Amino acid sequence: MSRKLWCAGILALVMIASAGCGQKPTTAPESGQHDTVSGEQQTTGSGSETTPEDPSKDGDSGNTAGTTQGDSSKGSVDSSKGTDSKAKKEMIDVYYTDPQELDLKKSQKEISYSSDSDKYAEAYKALQSSGKPELIPLWGKIELKKLDFKNGELTLDIHMPDEARLGAGGEQYALDALTKTMFQFDEVKSVELLVDGAKVESLMGHVDLEHPLTRH
Repeated sequence: MSRKLWCAGILALVMIASAGCGQKPTTAPESGQHDTVSGEQQTTGSGSETTPEDPSKDGDSGNTAGTTQGDSSKGSVDSSKGTDSKAKKEMIDVYYTDPQELDLKKSQKEISYSSDSDKYAEAYKALQSSGKPELIPLWGKIELKKLDFKNGELTLDIHMPDEARLGAGGEQYALDALTKTMFQFDEVKSVELLVDGAKVESLMGHVDLEHPLTRH
């Protein structure tokens, strides 16, 4: 009987010891801690991969590119404005005569200019050449020395060589061609025609020259 009790006691101790060994796996919390730490490391790692440095850099470069494009386009627009402001084109009426000097003929020419003074100078230049054999210029050999426009009066200072002189009919056509061409510009109210800086009684010796020539 006592032997049985003794064996039972030993078995009880063995079971207690076994139970104590079964409770030992305290590594589970450590493994849990390890998982938590590794999770934090993963979170930190992923966070470093998605840091906002790259987007901000991309944004800056995008802004820089946008600014550059904006500046360049603005520069092109200013440049085009500058070109437009430098040159204007206009179709004007210009007057010539026929090869027999029997009549005054009207034609149209395109002129390019950057100011009013240039416009009148270009109109005078158009009077000197028609570009057509059937239209004879009456001012082709007459040199324009100086041009001035002030208070509605256009002053032309010319030099006329002997070979530029015409007969009575040609002289009248020349004056008519000049006034009709210049008076098509509404702002021109009168034309003062000088020969080598002086007012003369007649342009070519046949027709009286008014000072200034006015609209009729």
